[in-house]
Amino acid sequence: MTTVYDVHPADLISRLTEVLKGVEEIMPPPWYLQVKMGVAKEKAPERSDWWYVRAASILRKIYIEGPIGIERLARIYSDKRRRGRAPAHSRKASRKIIRAILQQLEKAGLVEKYGNRGRILTSKGRSLLDRLSHEVLKKNPLPEIGRYYEV
Repeated sequence: MTTVYDVHPADLISRLTEVLKGVEEIMPPPWYLQVKMGVAKEKAPERSDWWYVRAASILRKIYIEGPIGIERLARIYSDKRRRGRAPAHSRKASRKIIRAILQQLEKAGLVEKYGNRGRILTSKGRSLLDRLSHEVLKKNPLPEIGRYYEV
């Protein structure tokens, strides 16, 4: 059975982005074009569909590292804040964006709360990711590299 671990992350996220655009519960809020993704960023994202890309990425992260909370996700998506001549410092990503995406994924039935430990995937979310990773693997197979690969 094909899982998320068997495919290239960028291919899976782009395919999952297409699928999430068709889910009616996942809609970007009216302010999504004017907001930055964190305090370390200088400008808003250039892609108009960045909301769906971030939702797909969060869904994949929950599959791999779940149960996972908002603070850990903010740390994963953090960036270095440039301070001119002073050394750069790491700053977390916007937790409001992550929280809003997680709430939408909950409404869609793909994610659920796991006590006070964060969120995990539902069986519907896990089967969606497994099915899409199987489609991606059939379309773009990974090269065979194993123990017996000769250099």
